[in-house]
Amino acid sequence: MAHRSEIRFLLNGAEITLDKVGAGDTLLDFLRLQKRLTGTKEGCAEGDCGACTVLVGRLAQGELHYETVNACIRFMASLDGTHVVTVEHLSGPDGRMHPVQQAMVEYHGSQCGFCTPGFVMSLYALWMERPDPTEAEIETALQGNLCRCTGYEPIIRAAKAISGYGRPADDLLTTERETVAERLRGLNDGARVDVTDGESRAILPADADDLAAVLQEHSDVTLIAGATDVGLWVTKFLRKISPAVFIGHLEDLRGVEVTPEAIRIGAGVSYSDSAEVLCREFPHLAEYWDRIAGWQIRNMGTIGGNVANGSPIGDTPPVLIALGAEVVLRKGAARRTLPVEAFFIDYGKQDLEPGEFVERIDIPRERDGTLHAAYKISKRRDEDISSVAAGFRVTVAEGQITDARIALGGMAATLKRAARTERALIGQPWNEATLRAAATHLPEDFQPLTDWRASAAYRMRSAQNLMLRFWLENSDSAAPVRLQRTQERVA
Repeated sequence: MAHRSEIRFLLNGAEITLDKVGAGDTLLDFLRLQKRLTGTKEGCAEGDCGACTVLVGRLAQGELHYETVNACIRFMASLDGTHVVTVEHLSGPDGRMHPVQQAMVEYHGSQCGFCTPGFVMSLYALWMERPDPTEAEIETALQGNLCRCTGYEPIIRAAKAISGYGRPADDLLTTERETVAERLRGLNDGARVDVTDGESRAILPADADDLAAVLQEHSDVTLIAGATDVGLWVTKFLRKISPAVFIGHLEDLRGVEVTPEAIRIGAGVSYSDSAEVLCREFPHLAEYWDRIAGWQIRNMGTIGGNVANGSPIGDTPPVLIALGAEVVLRKGAARRTLPVEAFFIDYGKQDLEPGEFVERIDIPRERDGTLHAAYKISKRRDEDISSVAAGFRVTVAEGQITDARIALGGMAATLKRAARTERALIGQPWNEATLRAAATHLPEDFQPLTDWRASAAYRMRSAQNLMLRFWLENSDSAAPVRLQRTQERVA
């Protein structure tokens, strides 16, 4: 197999080749310190504020697709074979301001201007996909951008007006798309990339088989998919992550397959790329999915990574556990499958052998007669860490509960099912009294802790109240209560 000791990517219109790249080197530092492209700002350095938003274009199934990402936690090694677009690359016809920038000016969407480039880049990506977006789509696209002074109203007005200043068809990323795609195809030589800077080392396997080989050669590595968690290890905790093995570029881990039995999601599939299929198959996930971080993080973060890191406050494992999902683990050519809930052994400990990695997640297709819900309790509605996350799956036949799966996050050292509560439901009539009685068993399943996100009492009361909410939203004895906000999704 061919090896390469440099990364190659496009930055705006230029081709960049770097033979000194450390595992923890970030795109934001490269842009500001080395290229002096200071339009991209540093704010939170953890992917929350959006001031560092840029676009990254990548080839997916032969087509060039651009998405917003946070440059502050996007590692340089992961950019191999991509096109990075910063705010400096935007321009309108004859060098005039870009339509997004012009709309922001005309509608007073900027004051000090610190956060404005990030807003411009998020609105740019939205405009390219939705030239006439709804207000709900605009709000969803801006979840990951923090407004510090102007207020969101003028920015939303500007977003609605962009197409009055130009058309996506005339934009540089449209007119030059095939040219850029061809340049990226030329950069993709199918080689394993192994780059260093001093003692810091980053490895990009050529494919999933090569990944299996790399992990057998180097068992003590940091495995990185979207870096939405590992990025903070570097920027906030100053941890060393070398040697790091990057997998976000591997096409054979980015597939979503729908079979008659299950939905198979590769470990490298992002939240955004999985949303269309999952929300079609499981409509109750639509609003929940939009509450996972912000748009930039959903474009970077992966379901496989959210499971693999074993965080007790992970957003996706509770709903995956409730749906009966399984994780497929691979070591070399050998594979084994186990339920997602069995993967979590203890706090910070997963059922993962040295050299083994998460290859995909399998979610069974649903059958009739089953009721679902996914809930998230957090301090902020959008872009916040869960205090409590819950997944419900209850089967009712002829007025009786025949099966129940309830999983909660944020309530224990690991993500797990509410086993005692489930037993209290099965075999009982489907009514409010049954749900209320079962909720009294939650303290037998969980003993939550108090931290800055929520007190133990608040977590327990919230979890018990979610049992009642589940009944209210699914009861057919009266007009069901719908507590969620209905909105169109941003694809």
